[in-house]
Amino acid sequence: MSRRLKVAVLGGGSFGTAIANIISCNNHQTYLWMRSAEQAEECQSKRQNARYLPGYLLNEELIITADLELAIQGADLVFVSIPSHSFRSVTRQIKPLLGAEAIVVSTAKGIEPEGFTLMSQILEQELPHQPIGVLSGPNFAKEIVQKQQTGTVIASEDEGVIDCVQHTLKSPTFRVYANHDRYGVELGGALKNIYAIICGMAAALGAGHNTQAMLLTRSLAEMGRFAQTMGANPMTFLGLAGVGDLILTCTSDLSRNYRVGYALGQGKQLDEIVASLGQVAEGVNTLRQVKQKADDLQVYMPLVSGLYAVLFQNKAITEVAHGLMVGEQANDVEFLGK
Repeated sequence: MSRRLKVAVLGGGSFGTAIANIISCNNHQTYLWMRSAEQAEECQSKRQNARYLPGYLLNEELIITADLELAIQGADLVFVSIPSHSFRSVTRQIKPLLGAEAIVVSTAKGIEPEGFTLMSQILEQELPHQPIGVLSGPNFAKEIVQKQQTGTVIASEDEGVIDCVQHTLKSPTFRVYANHDRYGVELGGALKNIYAIICGMAAALGAGHNTQAMLLTRSLAEMGRFAQTMGANPMTFLGLAGVGDLILTCTSDLSRNYRVGYALGQGKQLDEIVASLGQVAEGVNTLRQVKQKADDLQVYMPLVSGLYAVLFQNKAITEVAHGLMVGEQANDVEFLGK
């Protein structure tokens, strides 16, 4: 595939802006849609997203608009980079505007509470006839626009979706890998936000490298165990969308969820932290959904249970940490067999 495509990226946050800029630099006709007309106008005239990616000039050819019809009509490829709580409503808005062949790809990392629904499952429900995919990986937008070497994953059962997204997004600094386990890739992107909160909290409490290594590895084990129970392939979690994204989000204060955890470790209250952040920290919402689902399915997730006890049951962090260390002994690697 080498033709010039029309691509729409929905969502004026940091990641939507970063991938829209890559696609525009790749000489595709690219529209970045923002809900706020005022914000869109400002970004279009100043050629930067001052709110989310201040100081980085956007490609001159990138069209930034609040006109959804203008962005979607005739698009070959649509990326939905909308926070999970608004994802379904925006998907419904675009349905009558999409062409029959238009590919729709979710980049959102979250879970809708009703029915434990992942974002690509919302796409399946609302857009049953469109080819769909998921883009996920260790991708801080700030580093993408700085042209740092970055890898991501496009997951779909449809080879046409994979080919189209790889062609559209690949650049000398942005490499797109393929995976057919859409559910596993998407679960990895959602689950790791919980563990980023835990790792941020541990860092604030002065945890050393031994502790952080243990937390990361046990987080990966929990993610794989939960994902397998939900029908995903646990091997997916050995890739960029699993362990790659986990390492990134759990070890850097560029991660919103890590910053939430760090502030909790400093003794701040959750409401105060979320208010001061000014951006969505999906991990807090995801924690509620995953804790309930793990209890329903009887999946052993001690880190999830521990964080839930700290955030929503007023348990002391030290008490929960002690309980985790003296709890039942478990095997190191779960998928090796006996």
